Amino acid sequence: MTPAPTPAPIRPRITLVEDDASLLGALTFAFETDRFAVAPYRAARRALEDCRPCDCLVVDLRLPDMDGLTLIDQFRDRGVNAPAILITTNPDERCRTRAANAQVVIVEKPLLGNELRQRVAEALARSRP
Repeated sequence: MTPAPTPAPIRPRITLVEDDASLLGALTFAFETDRFAVAPYRAARRALEDCRPCDCLVVDLRLPDMDGLTLIDQFRDRGVNAPAILITTNPDERCRTRAANAQVVIVEKPLLGNELRQRVAEALARSRP
């Protein structure tokens, strides 16, 4: 009798929205290396069109078609209640307040070391029962 195949481990899913193609590629590679399933997008509207279930949203603040906090709000309006991380350079007080009110973690650019990956891991750990 042939043993049943071992199911593949479930990989946490990240929706990643970053308009800088080189940074999007680098982050996608880093997350996939860490065994995440990544849905990468360069535009907010395209990400919303697909609106896939995910375990974590990682979104740039300054996108050409919408700001990242508005994008996160729209994902949540569509039932995506995954933890969210906003990546940006020098967030002002208004941005920090909006992010805090929406329970969004801010990670500042430049993305040095493993801070972003660590924040994603922490967000996932908090969101799981």
